[in-house]
Amino acid sequence: MLTALLALFGLYAAVVLALFAAQRAILFPAPKGPSQIPSGFEKAELHTRDELTLTAAWRPGAPGKPTVLFFHGNGDSLPGAAVATQGLSKAGYGLLLADYRGYAGNPGNPTEAGLIADGHAALAFLTQRGIAPRTIVLMGASLGTGIATRLASETPPRALVLVSPFTSLRDAAADALPWVPARRLIRDSFESAALMPDVKAPVLVLHARDDRVIPFAQGEALERAALDGHLIPFSAYGHQLQFTAPAQDAVLNWLAARRL
Repeated sequence: MLTALLALFGLYAAVVLALFAAQRAILFPAPKGPSQIPSGFEKAELHTRDELTLTAAWRPGAPGKPTVLFFHGNGDSLPGAAVATQGLSKAGYGLLLADYRGYAGNPGNPTEAGLIADGHAALAFLTQRGIAPRTIVLMGASLGTGIATRLASETPPRALVLVSPFTSLRDAAADALPWVPARRLIRDSFESAALMPDVKAPVLVLHARDDRVIPFAQGEALERAALDGHLIPFSAYGHQLQFTAPAQDAVLNWLAARRL
Protein backbone atom coordinates (compact mmCIF):
# COMPACT_ATOMS: atom_id res chain seq x y z
CA MET A 1 0.00 0.00 0.00
CA LEU A 2 2.77 2.42 0.94
CA THR A 3 4.59 1.68 -2.30
CA ALA A 4 1.45 2.37 -4.33
CA LEU A 5 0.84 5.65 -2.49
CA LEU A 6 4.42 6.76 -3.08
CA ALA A 7 4.10 5.88 -6.76
CA LEU A 8 0.88 7.89 -7.06
CA PHE A 9 2.44 10.83 -5.26
CA GLY A 10 5.46 10.67 -7.55
CA LEU A 11 3.21 10.64 -10.61
CA TYR A 12 1.21 13.59 -9.26
CA ALA A 13 4.40 15.54 -8.51
CA ALA A 14 5.71 14.83 -12.00
CA VAL A 15 2.49 16.10 -13.59
CA VAL A 16 2.54 19.26 -11.46
CA LEU A 17 6.18 19.92 -12.31
CA ALA A 18 5.46 19.41 -16.01
CA LEU A 19 2.57 21.88 -15.85
CA PHE A 20 4.76 24.39 -14.02
CA ALA A 21 7.53 24.09 -16.60
CA ALA A 22 5.16 24.33 -19.57
CA GLN A 23 2.77 26.94 -18.18
CA ARG A 24 3.77 29.75 -20.55
CA ALA A 25 3.48 27.48 -23.58
CA ILE A 26 -0.02 26.56 -22.34
CA LEU A 27 -1.00 30.11 -21.41
CA PHE A 28 0.39 31.72 -24.57
CA PRO A 29 -0.21 29.27 -27.47
CA ALA A 30 1.07 31.82 -29.94
CA PRO A 31 0.17 31.34 -33.62
CA LYS A 32 3.24 30.82 -35.79
CA GLY A 33 4.11 32.24 -39.18
CA PRO A 34 3.97 35.83 -40.42
CA SER A 35 1.24 38.22 -39.36
CA GLN A 36 -1.74 38.54 -41.68
CA ILE A 37 -3.23 42.02 -41.94
CA PRO A 38 -7.02 41.81 -42.21
CA SER A 39 -8.78 43.33 -45.19
CA GLY A 40 -9.54 47.01 -44.69
CA PHE A 41 -6.65 47.54 -42.25
CA GLU A 42 -3.19 49.00 -42.65
CA LYS A 43 -0.06 47.37 -41.30
CA ALA A 44 1.17 49.18 -38.20
CA GLU A 45 4.40 48.86 -36.24
CA LEU A 46 4.44 49.03 -32.45
CA HIS A 47 7.78 49.90 -30.86
CA THR A 48 8.20 48.64 -27.30
CA ARG A 49 10.35 50.09 -24.55
CA ASP A 50 12.60 47.03 -24.74
CA GLU A 51 13.21 47.72 -28.44
CA LEU A 52 10.97 45.16 -30.09
CA THR A 53 9.02 45.96 -33.24
CA LEU A 54 5.61 44.27 -33.35
CA THR A 55 3.11 44.07 -36.19
CA ALA A 56 -0.42 45.36 -35.57
CA ALA A 57 -3.42 46.33 -37.71
CA TRP A 58 -4.71 49.91 -37.91
CA ARG A 59 -7.88 51.40 -39.32
CA PRO A 60 -8.61 55.13 -38.77
CA GLY A 61 -12.14 55.96 -37.70
CA ALA A 62 -14.79 58.08 -39.34
CA PRO A 63 -14.81 61.79 -38.34
CA GLY A 64 -16.00 62.21 -34.78
CA LYS A 65 -15.78 58.51 -33.92
CA PRO A 66 -13.57 57.33 -31.04
CA THR A 67 -10.77 54.83 -31.50
CA VAL A 68 -10.93 51.35 -29.95
CA LEU A 69 -7.69 49.65 -28.93
CA PHE A 70 -8.39 45.91 -28.95
CA PHE A 71 -6.41 43.11 -27.28
CA HIS A 72 -7.26 39.59 -28.42
CA GLY A 73 -7.27 36.29 -26.54
CA ASN A 74 -4.32 34.01 -25.88
CA GLY A 75 -4.59 31.81 -28.98
CA ASP A 76 -5.99 34.38 -31.38
CA SER A 77 -4.50 36.54 -34.13
CA LEU A 78 -5.08 39.77 -36.03
CA PRO A 79 -7.65 38.20 -38.42
CA GLY A 80 -9.54 36.85 -35.42
CA ALA A 81 -9.40 40.25 -33.74
CA ALA A 82 -10.91 41.78 -36.89
CA VAL A 83 -13.83 39.34 -36.67
CA ALA A 84 -14.33 40.15 -32.98
CA THR A 85 -14.50 43.89 -33.77
CA GLN A 86 -16.32 43.88 -37.12
CA GLY A 87 -19.38 45.52 -35.59
CA LEU A 88 -17.27 48.42 -34.39
CA SER A 89 -15.57 48.63 -37.77
CA LYS A 90 -18.89 48.82 -39.64
CA ALA A 91 -20.06 51.54 -37.24
CA GLY A 92 -17.07 53.71 -38.16
CA TYR A 93 -14.97 53.40 -35.00
CA GLY A 94 -11.23 53.66 -35.38
CA LEU A 95 -9.52 50.37 -34.57
CA LEU A 96 -6.02 49.39 -33.54
CA LEU A 97 -5.75 45.62 -33.28
CA ALA A 98 -2.72 44.95 -31.11
CA ASP A 99 -0.64 41.80 -31.30
CA TYR A 100 1.91 40.43 -28.87
CA ARG A 101 5.57 39.53 -28.70
CA GLY A 102 6.16 35.95 -29.81
CA TYR A 103 2.89 35.90 -31.77
CA ALA A 104 2.65 35.41 -35.55
CA GLY A 105 6.26 36.19 -36.36
CA ASN A 106 6.74 38.95 -33.79
CA PRO A 107 10.05 38.85 -31.89
CA GLY A 108 10.34 38.11 -28.18
CA ASN A 109 8.68 35.73 -25.76
CA PRO A 110 5.26 36.39 -24.19
CA THR A 111 5.09 37.08 -20.45
CA GLU A 112 2.80 39.26 -18.36
CA ALA A 113 5.35 42.06 -18.15
CA GLY A 114 6.07 41.75 -21.86
CA LEU A 115 2.41 41.91 -22.90
CA ILE A 116 1.86 44.96 -20.71
CA ALA A 117 4.83 46.60 -22.46
CA ASP A 118 3.24 45.68 -25.79
CA GLY A 119 0.04 47.39 -24.65
CA HIS A 120 1.93 50.56 -23.80
CA ALA A 121 3.51 50.46 -27.26
CA ALA A 122 0.01 50.31 -28.78
CA LEU A 123 -1.06 53.36 -26.76
CA ALA A 124 2.09 55.18 -27.85
CA PHE A 125 1.26 54.42 -31.50
CA LEU A 126 -2.11 56.15 -31.10
CA THR A 127 -0.67 59.05 -29.11
CA GLN A 128 1.81 59.71 -31.91
CA ARG A 129 -1.18 60.10 -34.21
CA GLY A 130 -2.77 62.72 -32.00
CA ILE A 131 -5.23 60.34 -30.32
CA ALA A 132 -5.09 61.03 -26.59
CA PRO A 133 -5.50 58.09 -24.17
CA ARG A 134 -8.50 59.81 -22.54
CA THR A 135 -10.38 59.52 -25.85
CA ILE A 136 -9.58 55.82 -26.45
CA VAL A 137 -11.90 52.90 -25.69
CA LEU A 138 -9.78 50.05 -24.35
CA MET A 139 -11.22 46.61 -25.13
CA GLY A 140 -10.04 43.09 -24.47
CA ALA A 141 -11.26 39.53 -24.84
CA SER A 142 -10.19 36.75 -22.48
CA LEU A 143 -6.41 37.15 -21.96
CA GLY A 144 -6.63 40.58 -23.56
CA THR A 145 -8.84 41.79 -20.70
CA GLY A 146 -5.87 41.55 -18.37
CA ILE A 147 -3.84 43.88 -20.58
CA ALA A 148 -6.72 46.30 -21.14
CA THR A 149 -7.53 46.49 -17.42
CA ARG A 150 -3.91 47.11 -16.47
CA LEU A 151 -3.60 49.95 -18.97
CA ALA A 152 -6.93 51.46 -17.86
CA SER A 153 -5.81 51.41 -14.22
CA GLU A 154 -2.69 53.40 -15.11
CA THR A 155 -3.99 55.83 -17.74
CA PRO A 156 -7.74 56.61 -17.72
CA PRO A 157 -9.38 55.77 -21.07
CA ARG A 158 -12.74 56.92 -22.35
CA ALA A 159 -14.18 53.51 -21.48
CA LEU A 160 -13.11 49.93 -20.78
CA VAL A 161 -14.88 46.97 -22.43
CA LEU A 162 -14.14 43.44 -21.21
CA VAL A 163 -15.45 40.29 -22.92
CA SER A 164 -15.17 36.98 -21.03
CA PRO A 165 -12.78 38.44 -18.45
CA PHE A 166 -11.05 36.86 -15.44
CA THR A 167 -10.51 38.31 -11.98
CA SER A 168 -6.93 37.03 -12.20
CA LEU A 169 -5.14 34.24 -14.02
CA ARG A 170 -4.53 32.62 -10.66
CA ASP A 171 -8.29 32.46 -10.11
CA ALA A 172 -8.89 31.16 -13.63
CA ALA A 173 -6.21 28.48 -13.26
CA ALA A 174 -7.51 27.42 -9.86
CA ASP A 175 -11.00 26.97 -11.32
CA ALA A 176 -9.69 25.04 -14.32
CA LEU A 177 -7.30 22.80 -12.34
CA PRO A 178 -8.65 22.46 -8.79
CA TRP A 179 -6.40 19.44 -8.12
CA VAL A 180 -3.24 21.51 -8.69
CA PRO A 181 -1.87 24.26 -6.37
CA ALA A 182 -2.29 26.62 -9.32
CA ARG A 183 -2.30 29.87 -7.34
CA ARG A 184 1.24 29.18 -6.15
CA LEU A 185 2.54 28.01 -9.50
CA ILE A 186 1.31 30.76 -11.83
CA ARG A 187 4.02 33.22 -12.86
CA ASP A 188 1.81 35.58 -14.86
CA SER A 189 -1.13 36.62 -12.72
CA PHE A 190 -2.83 39.65 -14.38
CA GLU A 191 -4.61 40.74 -11.18
CA SER A 192 -7.55 42.51 -12.83
CA ALA A 193 -9.94 42.49 -9.86
CA ALA A 194 -7.34 44.12 -7.61
CA LEU A 195 -6.74 46.82 -10.25
CA MET A 196 -10.39 47.50 -11.06
CA PRO A 197 -10.97 50.13 -8.32
CA ASP A 198 -8.19 52.18 -9.94
CA VAL A 199 -10.04 52.36 -13.27
CA LYS A 200 -11.52 55.87 -13.51
CA ALA A 201 -13.71 55.18 -16.52
CA PRO A 202 -17.02 53.41 -17.22
CA VAL A 203 -16.57 49.65 -17.51
CA LEU A 204 -18.66 47.24 -19.57
CA VAL A 205 -18.39 43.51 -18.85
CA LEU A 206 -19.87 40.90 -21.19
CA HIS A 207 -19.84 37.28 -20.05
CA ALA A 208 -21.67 34.08 -20.99
CA ARG A 209 -23.17 31.99 -18.21
CA ASP A 210 -22.10 28.83 -20.03
CA ASP A 211 -18.44 29.88 -20.32
CA ARG A 212 -16.42 26.73 -19.51
CA VAL A 213 -13.03 28.45 -19.66
CA ILE A 214 -13.56 31.42 -17.33
CA PRO A 215 -16.52 31.13 -14.95
CA PHE A 216 -19.31 33.70 -15.24
CA ALA A 217 -18.79 34.53 -11.55
CA GLN A 218 -15.46 36.17 -12.39
CA GLY A 219 -17.16 38.60 -14.76
CA GLU A 220 -19.70 39.38 -12.02
CA ALA A 221 -16.89 40.05 -9.56
CA LEU A 222 -15.19 42.50 -11.91
CA GLU A 223 -18.43 44.40 -12.44
CA ARG A 224 -18.87 44.71 -8.66
CA ALA A 225 -15.28 45.90 -8.24
CA ALA A 226 -15.63 48.64 -10.85
CA LEU A 227 -16.46 52.18 -9.76
CA ASP A 228 -18.82 52.54 -12.74
CA GLY A 229 -19.48 49.00 -13.92
CA HIS A 230 -22.18 47.43 -16.05
CA LEU A 231 -22.58 43.70 -16.72
CA ILE A 232 -24.41 42.25 -19.72
CA PRO A 233 -24.92 38.50 -19.23
CA PHE A 234 -25.51 36.01 -22.03
CA SER A 235 -27.10 32.61 -21.61
CA ALA A 236 -25.14 31.06 -24.48
CA TYR A 237 -22.04 31.40 -26.72
CA GLY A 238 -19.53 30.21 -24.12
CA HIS A 239 -15.98 31.53 -24.33
CA GLN A 240 -16.38 32.55 -27.99
CA LEU A 241 -18.72 35.37 -27.03
CA GLN A 242 -16.66 38.14 -28.64
CA PHE A 243 -17.22 36.72 -32.13
CA THR A 244 -21.02 36.79 -31.97
CA ALA A 245 -23.32 39.46 -33.39
CA PRO A 246 -25.41 39.79 -30.16
CA ALA A 247 -22.29 40.58 -28.12
CA GLN A 248 -21.00 43.07 -30.68
CA ASP A 249 -24.41 44.73 -30.87
CA ALA A 250 -24.46 44.99 -27.08
CA VAL A 251 -21.11 46.80 -27.12
CA LEU A 252 -22.33 49.24 -29.77
CA ASN A 253 -25.57 49.92 -27.90
CA TRP A 254 -23.72 50.54 -24.63
CA LEU A 255 -21.26 52.91 -26.31
CA ALA A 256 -24.14 54.76 -27.99
CA ALA A 257 -26.02 55.08 -24.69
CA ARG A 258 -22.85 56.59 -23.20
CA ARG A 259 -22.46 58.82 -26.25
CA LEU A 260 -19.10 57.23 -26.94
